[in-house]
Amino acid sequence: MDNGASSYRRFRDNGDVHGLDEIIIEYSDGLILYLTSIVGNIQTAEELTEDTFVLLGTKKPKFKEKSSFKTWLYAIGRNIAVDHLRKYSKKACISLEDAPEMTDDENAVEEAYIRKEQQITIHKAMRKLQPKYQQVLWLIYFEGFSNKEAAKIMNKSLRSLESILYRARKSLKSQLETEGFDYAET
Repeated sequence: MDNGASSYRRFRDNGDVHGLDEIIIEYSDGLILYLTSIVGNIQTAEELTEDTFVLLGTKKPKFKEKSSFKTWLYAIGRNIAVDHLRKYSKKACISLEDAPEMTDDENAVEEAYIRKEQQITIHKAMRKLQPKYQQVLWLIYFEGFSNKEAAKIMNKSLRSLESILYRARKSLKSQLETEGFDYAET
């Protein structure tokens, strides 16, 4: 699957529902986690992810291939999340630590525990940052988008995104130091 574009073309142009299924399977988890960084609630993010795929399935917007398919899809999801935030006030959050564990390293329980504790510390520190800082850090470091792709998703210029990213890193480092995070062990 060439990053989802061919699957979407099959669905949009030929009515192949398996193409849409492939996209949902490939991108739903990452999109849910990204949207959680915007709305602060994993259940709402799941609903917004469903809304994103429903929009693809019903309105069938044209993918103009000006970016990668994933960038385009995440931008649609972000727009839906921003619309949601405009309509509704913030609701109670479910923290990422409460979300089900994705992997379990049975051979190195101690390492997995330490890694989990570090992740919890990082996620707690990230939740204390401004939402735009959370978004940019999530897109770059957890989703692996380039700065250019992240700028497109966040509807920012590349220069603006790089400035936000610099300040986000600085803010996260400061927050982690406040919480006693030890960089030497990582």
